[in-house]
Amino acid sequence: MPDTDLHTGPGGGLIPAPLSIDGPYRCAVRLGERTALAAAPGTEDTAHWLRATLGAAFGLPLPPGSAEATDTLALALDPALPAEGYRLEAASRWGVRIAGGGPAGVFWGAQTLRQLLGPHAFRRAPLAPGRAVVLPQLTIEDGPRFAWRGMLLDVARHFLPKDGVLRCLDLLAAHKLNVLHLHLTDDQGWRIEIARYPKLTEIGGWRERTKRGHRASPLWDERPHGGYYTHDDIREIVAYAAQRHITVVPEIDIPGHSQAAIAAYPELGNTDVIDTTSLKVWDTWGVNPNVLAPTDNTLRFYEHVLEEVLDLFPSPFVHVGGDECPKEQWQASATAQARIAELSLADENELQSWFIRHFDRWLADRGRRLIGWDEILEGGLAEGAAVSSWRGYAGGIAAAKSGHDVVMCPEQQVYLDHRQHAAPDEPVPIGYVRTLEDVYRFEPVPPELTAEQATHVLGTQANAWTEVMDDQQRLDYQVFPRLAAFAEVAWSRLPAPAERDYQDFTRRMAAHYARLDALGVAYRPPGGPRPWQKRPGVLGRPIDGAPPNV
Repeated sequence: MPDTDLHTGPGGGLIPAPLSIDGPYRCAVRLGERTALAAAPGTEDTAHWLRATLGAAFGLPLPPGSAEATDTLALALDPALPAEGYRLEAASRWGVRIAGGGPAGVFWGAQTLRQLLGPHAFRRAPLAPGRAVVLPQLTIEDGPRFAWRGMLLDVARHFLPKDGVLRCLDLLAAHKLNVLHLHLTDDQGWRIEIARYPKLTEIGGWRERTKRGHRASPLWDERPHGGYYTHDDIREIVAYAAQRHITVVPEIDIPGHSQAAIAAYPELGNTDVIDTTSLKVWDTWGVNPNVLAPTDNTLRFYEHVLEEVLDLFPSPFVHVGGDECPKEQWQASATAQARIAELSLADENELQSWFIRHFDRWLADRGRRLIGWDEILEGGLAEGAAVSSWRGYAGGIAAAKSGHDVVMCPEQQVYLDHRQHAAPDEPVPIGYVRTLEDVYRFEPVPPELTAEQATHVLGTQANAWTEVMDDQQRLDYQVFPRLAAFAEVAWSRLPAPAERDYQDFTRRMAAHYARLDALGVAYRPPGGPRPWQKRPGVLGRPIDGAPPNV
């Protein structure tokens, strides 16, 4: 009897939920050893992915074939569909056809096919070699709500080796997310090789020890921590992402969150205020007072850094941070005050705006766009810049009303480092309680925006800051299953938050947990953490009450 490990019913057990499903019907569609794979021009990446995943999972050779033949998995482009939209048709008389408006649409259709084939499709080798796999006869029409469906991965606070990043890309693709925002630099580490400035990784790439838990915790991990990605590592990550139709957006943080860079090159700091040669890579968490000096030398240094970044990342956007930049050193610095006077700036906020505007122009001259955290609104928003609205909705609302593009990622709603439950056994509890249901009811477009202003909301992003996520298992626990709910918010055209059918979502999640199990994801179970997922005695910083809607 063929493996029929399927989860059909309303919605087909699919996450994110598709626009429409016609079926499933009783007729079975079988994929077996004789099933051919017909890939029209423009669908080659998806064909390669199907052979590497479904072929491996079920032991199917999927040899090349003709789209007109029976027992065929056929891939094609259909310009009548939206670029990321797709149509999947499974019929017993000929097999499976996936058409996409563009190559990405075909790929997302293939992801849906994988889900339809059950959790075995998410394994790397067949559990029952030689047995056919079946799916029901149906037709699915689908396409995303937002163009930017992202997750931030912070590899600066705790380094994630390259294989972990590639695994993360596979998990994003499985949820139809298409942006990986890679936070590469911070006070606690510099994670990308810059050939012109080798000390950035030789010195800035590791710290002597690490605070365990919240910064108020008395505990320390006394092991040195570090790591970085070489140019070839980055090229591999970017190429792997591109095969999965994911854009990797690099973040090089300026002018705050820069102590690792200053530790490597002390001249970058405010040398007339502190002894920057005494600074080391920061070993604790919080907002750091050691920021970049607003000098021509600093500008040239980061231009050289960004030249190498642009060579490695084809992303149209480059994230420059711009958040949490304390102004006390600039207030005390004669050099900074002279720059303010020279430029006829009103204050230190305008000095930060000048800093960001410089790189906005520099990137624009090279055909790229600057994006930064919503602090870049202070002192005047750089022309052409886009905003990551993290402190709440307010920054995104202000930017969209001014005609600037926005990615909505308010910390009160979609910061995945925030705790998932109020129970005392939640590991290293940080921030507000954000349950799976809370994330499912997140709405990226605030009602204050008109229809025209809402077009500036490029999409949405969930952020995984890793101060208290010191390994892959901890990262898995914080991110999943909430990323599945976020993916549905970003992809599907859901009703208003209060009207969303969370019961249906949890029913579909019952199927999805089996897929995550097959992928080896150490998610938080619905009933709470497993014994080995707890971190007893490690201090967090829980915040009581409902998060503000700001």
